[in-house]
Amino acid sequence: MIDLQALKDGQIYWEDLNIGDSFDSPTRTITDADVTNFACLSGDFNRLHVDDEYAAKSHFGKRIAHGLLVVSIMSGLSTRMLLNTFMERSLLGLLDMQCRFPKPSFIGDTIGVRVIVEEKTETSKPGRGIVSFRRQVTNQRGEIVLEGVWKLLMLRRPADQV
Repeated sequence: MIDLQALKDGQIYWEDLNIGDSFDSPTRTITDADVTNFACLSGDFNRLHVDDEYAAKSHFGKRIAHGLLVVSIMSGLSTRMLLNTFMERSLLGLLDMQCRFPKPSFIGDTIGVRVIVEEKTETSKPGRGIVSFRRQVTNQRGEIVLEGVWKLLMLRRPADQV
């Protein structure tokens, strides 16, 4: 497991991450205002998200948060992780993201993110590498409500620092 506090230059490179390393975010509660504001921002006024009476008669029994809202909150929580602080200067871009929603998220749920290094791949350019991070969002009941893999392009450690 990488010791984030021990990093000398305050930067994580591709080589510093090990398969199986995991990191946890702070948590955040999904509010009615979050769902309403996301509906206004995205234009997604599906009644499962914004209509109490309709949602009460659905198989969920109450309103659910937009899946993409949960992805957005997950992204925000991930940026608040110490891991992100050390990766900012090494991160070159998001290459791919895949996700699924095994359970719904409800207004009032408190969610957190676990990020796990799942795979590392060398690229044809020696100064770059790809890291696949499994992200799992869990609610206060310990249920996984979102999971998937995000592939990020990262800098490799300079040869003079190896």
